[in-house]
Amino acid sequence: MKKVKLSRQEDAEEKELHDHLIVLHRLREQGKDANRRSRRSRLTAEERDAILRKTGGKCHICGGDISGRWHADHVLAHSAGGMHAADNYLPAHVTCNNYRWDYLPEEFELILKLGVWARSEVEKGSDVGMAIAKKFSQKELKRQARRKNTAIDGI
Repeated sequence: MKKVKLSRQEDAEEKELHDHLIVLHRLREQGKDANRRSRRSRLTAEERDAILRKTGGKCHICGGDISGRWHADHVLAHSAGGMHAADNYLPAHVTCNNYRWDYLPEEFELILKLGVWARSEVEKGSDVGMAIAKKFSQKELKRQARRKNTAIDGI
């Protein structure tokens, strides 16, 4: 892949995005640190049923049907002061909730925008898209291998 020289304005915008993401990450970590003392209580079966009914059995993140294992996801993230209470939860697929984590709203919006842009670059087959596809595939294979090893270890 050949290197393209960025203009000074592009360099500045690239640095600005990088710095902004770092600031958002630090704010999220500070929120997590401030709220770590609160203990999470287990939801009862009745509370979990009520949470699942809130969305008609759909994941509140992707909208897909929920069957099998699912997470009760905080509406207001715990790191942002959200409580561990049934009225602060919505149902989510395990994968959706794990990828969403406890990102701040602005941070999650940027992640979605970057992801949509990256997907379009992969579809186009651009140099950057193919580099993204290669790295993503490598990372996904490692993640799947870890999950298989965890499942085997847990038996």
